Amino acid sequence: MNTRVGSISNISTETIVEFASLVDLLRWRASKQPDRVAFIYLANGEGDESQITYRELDHGARVIAATLQASYPPGTRALLLYPPGFEFIKAFFGCLYAGIIAVPVNPPHPARLSRTLPKVQAITLDADPAVVLTDAKLLQRTESIFQEFPLFRTKRWLATDEISDEPFGHKRVESVRKDTLAFLQYTSGSTSTPKGVMVSHGNLLHNSAYLANALHHTTETIMVSWLPTFHDMGLIWGVLQPIYSGFRCYLMPPASFIQRPFRWLEAMSRYQATHGLGPNFGYELCVRKIRPEQLALLDLSNWRVAVNGAEPVRDQTLSSFSRTFAPCGFRKSAFFPAYGLAEGTLLATGGRITPSYVTCKVDAAALAQHRIVEVNDGQDDQASQTLVSSGRTSHQVELVVVDPETFVPCAPGVVGEIWLRSPSNARGYWNRSEETKQTFEAYLSTTGAGPYLRTGDLGFLKDGEIFVTGRRKDLIIIGGSNYYPQDIELTAEQSHEDLRRGACAAFSIDDGIAERLVITIEVERLRREGRDETRSDPQPATTTRAQEMVTAIRRAVAEEHELQVHKVVLLKTGTISKTSSGKIQRHLCKQKFLASSLDQWDE
Repeated sequence: MNTRVGSISNISTETIVEFASLVDLLRWRASKQPDRVAFIYLANGEGDESQITYRELDHGARVIAATLQASYPPGTRALLLYPPGFEFIKAFFGCLYAGIIAVPVNPPHPARLSRTLPKVQAITLDADPAVVLTDAKLLQRTESIFQEFPLFRTKRWLATDEISDEPFGHKRVESVRKDTLAFLQYTSGSTSTPKGVMVSHGNLLHNSAYLANALHHTTETIMVSWLPTFHDMGLIWGVLQPIYSGFRCYLMPPASFIQRPFRWLEAMSRYQATHGLGPNFGYELCVRKIRPEQLALLDLSNWRVAVNGAEPVRDQTLSSFSRTFAPCGFRKSAFFPAYGLAEGTLLATGGRITPSYVTCKVDAAALAQHRIVEVNDGQDDQASQTLVSSGRTSHQVELVVVDPETFVPCAPGVVGEIWLRSPSNARGYWNRSEETKQTFEAYLSTTGAGPYLRTGDLGFLKDGEIFVTGRRKDLIIIGGSNYYPQDIELTAEQSHEDLRRGACAAFSIDDGIAERLVITIEVERLRREGRDETRSDPQPATTTRAQEMVTAIRRAVAEEHELQVHKVVLLKTGTISKTSSGKIQRHLCKQKFLASSLDQWDE
């Protein structure tokens, strides 16, 4: 480690260390600031606070590391299967301390095993971990489930909260450097097949510095995060960044936010938090679920940066959130739209701390043909679309927009595939050499420059700002015209009040004659007295109600996009296929539709 003063701007005036690994990062915090509180956990999203200092976090990580070192050599994989809380953070750093490659995974839900267990099985099969780390309570609750599968019976299971810490005898692993693998971030993308992104200590340190600069983090920053820590945004932004920049972070279980979004904003208000983060659907949920009388209980005037990332950022959501919570002191200028992906560790581009985020209003028909034709605010809104910029690059990150077929950089005003060259680009996919070469080793055909990371995302550059328009593989082509599925999905979601936001998949199928549009969408639970029922399954809809929703979708899509919908499938609440970050898995939805295996809503 080399000590430098001010080597990372905007963090603080304290001495900053140029770390060789995340191990050095936490050790430095524990050595220099042992009694500083690192995290506060809100067990139910409201009160019931517990906290952990850097000394306690370091000690817990060393205890786990000593146990792992006694049985496993560096480079061994460990599956991390934890509920929200401090035990996961200690186990993650315990793996890093021992040179073990961590594999964070979302624990299967006992009530939804058919949906959640297959992904855990697929990740376990691919990563081949020697040990599964968890806590005693979760182990007791799920042991009988896992014992039914031979794949899990061959693994050693270790409840880390039951490890004796006297004496723990952890030995420093000298081989842990910047190029050492830290963890595998499994991402299933638009399909059901998980791929392990190999993220190194150097990737994480670079992206952490990038985040610290972009978000203006200081030791005075206060953040509240409800994001799951098994996912890259929740782990890197919600856990590693507070340790890197040395600020306090309040954590709450994701379910506490989903069940009652007010808890997040109430915590932002109570602790006068300066930074909050989430995907677009989280802000949308706040607008829809927080009641007018609750606004008087909130003070959001201290909220300086509201990160919106991990899924398409919608101008409508940002505007409605700003308008709804302006009486609480929230400022529209706080919004920080961002773009990133697991293959790039996390952050690729981000907005700027300015009076307002940047938008571009374009002709919808031209956009469908990958051309950008700007329109004035006074023109027909039905024929236009307002896109939100995901900001710019900095910190040694290079972005180019490329024709995905010719590998030639696109001219201004033309949509192409987004390519990235950055120290944050991960080392590839675990045990997938061919896919690693295709995705992480792209070169421009004009100059031979590279290697670049092919993101698979489409977008265009305007005045140095990147506007993300959609996923290349998800494009719908009907009658020779291109359609972005997210646009059709938004139209469908807004066509009827009983249809769920953020729970719709639009895709096309070939019926042997032509490409046909199919829309699958979840239905809200039956409403009574304006409130959603808490039971897991909705009451059956009447035929009249179902027909009403289907007709509304067909009419809205026809009017908005001039498309006929071949088939509408209404789904049970909470059953549409999504990635761990909440993105719709359109390809998997299409597979299930063709196999007639969708969880249809009973009429």
